[in-house]
Amino acid sequence: MLTLSNYEGNPYIGVYLAANESIALLPSDSGVELLKTVGEAMDVEPLRLTMSSSHVIGSLVAMNSHGIVVTSQAESAEISLLEEYLPVLRLDDRLNAAGNNILVNDHGLVVNRNLKPKTVEALEEFFGMECVRLRVGGIDTVGSACSVTNKGGICHPKTTADERAELSRILKVDFTPITLNYGSAMVGSCVIANSKGAVVGNTSTPIELGKLEDSLYLY
Repeated sequence: MLTLSNYEGNPYIGVYLAANESIALLPSDSGVELLKTVGEAMDVEPLRLTMSSSHVIGSLVAMNSHGIVVTSQAESAEISLLEEYLPVLRLDDRLNAAGNNILVNDHGLVVNRNLKPKTVEALEEFFGMECVRLRVGGIDTVGSACSVTNKGGICHPKTTADERAELSRILKVDFTPITLNYGSAMVGSCVIANSKGAVVGNTSTPIELGKLEDSLYLY
């Protein structure tokens, strides 16, 4: 299911929320209606929390079905809550906004090309799969420039054909360059998605929604 929504009036829902195939993470002050919308659209269990005492969870968390990577500044109580569901890794790097700098599904892992080699090794060991540094469309923060599920991916409209081919090789899905939220190129900041559904910023146009639905195979 594809559903329009926002967080506290802000359509950049991917900045504040994160999801995998079974759970969605929402800011602790999210209303009941948003929890219901996300839970029903994506068939997940919605959880309210903070991350590093912040509400920008989507920027600070990256996850797939097997693990969750969080900012190095995450608090112990926040990590303990997540560990009830999946293993958790702190991102020990200067670039520790995990959601912005990591793009991951159950098949592969792409990261900001400026992450330390030690960080890349830790991510490969944690997820148990190849991790590749990449820049897309002139953007290093691949998690905010792209969004991926186990069925399809979307990327910054300036992503080159070679970059899309590399994304597809690593993550094992096709990628489509689109915009969301009425022309925003940073599509990862505009949506949360899994293989069952997506919640997208409510300023997105009908044409953008159609392309998103096709790209992520949300039929």
